[in-house]
Amino acid sequence: MLAVERRNLILEKLQDEKKVVVSELSILFDVSEETIRRDLDKLDKEGLATKSYGGAVLNENTSLDMPFNVRKKRNMRGKQVIAELVSELIGEGEHIIVDPSTTAVAIVKALKSRKRLTVITNSIEVLVELSDVSGWDVICTGGTLRENYLALVGPKATDVINSFHADKVILSCKGIDQENGITDSNEMFSQVKQTMLKSAKQRILAVDNTKFGNVAFSQICELSAIDMVVTDARPSDEWMDYFTEKGIECLYGREEDEDHSLCE
Repeated sequence: MLAVERRNLILEKLQDEKKVVVSELSILFDVSEETIRRDLDKLDKEGLATKSYGGAVLNENTSLDMPFNVRKKRNMRGKQVIAELVSELIGEGEHIIVDPSTTAVAIVKALKSRKRLTVITNSIEVLVELSDVSGWDVICTGGTLRENYLALVGPKATDVINSFHADKVILSCKGIDQENGITDSNEMFSQVKQTMLKSAKQRILAVDNTKFGNVAFSQICELSAIDMVVTDARPSDEWMDYFTEKGIECLYGREEDEDHSLCE
């Protein structure tokens, strides 16, 4: 096993359990405790974990992002619920923009039964996911590849997005907060998403329930810039009242019957 693969598995364990122990990881991966300590040192330096005596704990700072291959395994059921709800909003022949989030990958998977769509994206993972789909127009923005994110950013990406006028844009984020709006961990991601919002008629935020109340480093937009929020579980009454007040539709999953409801 490569060191990077082992560290990603350690990150997955941290996300699930919030802490890890050196001796347990040594047995799990059949490597020395010194090797595990070096792994934890690297994760600590990257800001993804905080070393503690005999192990490490997860750094839950919302301004930091896990590698894409780790993030895509988190809350997979929630992403599937969101993807199913969003897929019902997309009609045949529509032009949509999707961001480089792990939620976007789940959404395009749910849309693959459609016969005809145009998808504009800066996500390498979305491009790979749609590489075997026939009858669609899949447009890559180009741009500069960000390491570990499988995302294209920068002026070339925004220039391409600016040249289109899509029916819908579907975005995710790191945090959604009533005072601070919609935020992400990286300014370059925020800049691309701001451009996406300006290039579509309907603006949909697809975000799981853990993002509510979080504030990350860089603001994407105020909540008033969004037409609809799609999430995996019913938000609190405070959030529901807020959405009603601001005229934002909210589509959410219901765990008890795996059905969904629309509130306005």
